[in-house]
Amino acid sequence: MPHRSGRGATQNLTSKRFNLNQSEADGDWLDAMEQIDGPAPRLRTTVLTLTPRTIISRNASPDIGFSQSINAYAGCEHGCIYCFARPSHAYHDLSPGLDFETKLFAKPDAAKLLRAELSKRNHVVAPIAMGTNTDPYQPIEKDWRITRSILELLVETRHPTFITTKSDRILRDIDLLADLARDRLVAVMLSVTSLDPKVARTLEPRAPHPLRRLEAIRKLADAGIPVTASISPVIPAITDHEIEALVARAAQAGAREVSYIPVRLPHEVAPLFRAWLDTHYPDRAGKVMAIIRDMRGGRDNDPDFGTRMRGQGVWADLIRTRFSKARKRAGLGAERLVLRTDLFRPPEGAQMRLF
Repeated sequence: MPHRSGRGATQNLTSKRFNLNQSEADGDWLDAMEQIDGPAPRLRTTVLTLTPRTIISRNASPDIGFSQSINAYAGCEHGCIYCFARPSHAYHDLSPGLDFETKLFAKPDAAKLLRAELSKRNHVVAPIAMGTNTDPYQPIEKDWRITRSILELLVETRHPTFITTKSDRILRDIDLLADLARDRLVAVMLSVTSLDPKVARTLEPRAPHPLRRLEAIRKLADAGIPVTASISPVIPAITDHEIEALVARAAQAGAREVSYIPVRLPHEVAPLFRAWLDTHYPDRAGKVMAIIRDMRGGRDNDPDFGTRMRGQGVWADLIRTRFSKARKRAGLGAERLVLRTDLFRPPEGAQMRLF
């Protein structure tokens, strides 16, 4: 399959883990037309709705800094080739490849479901993370406004939240975020992977320009909203030479802290990433994968707690040292933000609210 302009994955590979059939993102006459009329047409993005019974997901992973999360959407139009959430699309009988970035799902009842869960007497107040699987501010949020509806409820109930995104669309909710920030109820992590527009365009084709993300960090910081810049993932021989520049620019923009994770390639992400390298960086594809395997104990991916977020070996140590020095040079790392949990009040109408 030829590369589709404006999309991250170069193919729609089969998920072997769930015995799925090979699928094409536009499996109709448009694909046949390609053979007759030349280059493939642009893929259209479609959105279907999901109606889950609950909206909060919980985890006990020892190397993840949150215990509960909400994902308003499944699939992500940003199309980041490295996205570790891609394999989750197989649960919908769709490919982690092009389907993941073109066939999306929205959960329009998310705020309603959250209201019900926050009303329960046994609800444990701890920060709810958003953006841990797919981006809450991907392009379809403009029309669906599901993330905003969730934030409105969190403002009402004074419930803490962590938000991770790589989009300046978060600025549309700066009024709600500033409200939460005044009571130390929110922290934002904004991802800036590369300052090179060409790299960013192939690596994460439908995410906003890196300079727009840096400007979003500045505007959030100016509004009193604590922001961490995520320099993730660090990809050897592709983006690792930018570590120092990225940390410096993030600090100049007002980020309170920076973080990073070496590139992870779980399940179907590994073959998709290899195909992406062959298309965009054939001159160094072998070198990139050799370094990744060196950092991952000889494998494409290391799923083990403790090492999966840091990597191991000489290359991982080198990245860690460079990152640490860059943080210190930028004057970062002195502050640890802890969100408040003592201001929570159940939603209006919840049982016992009037007593």
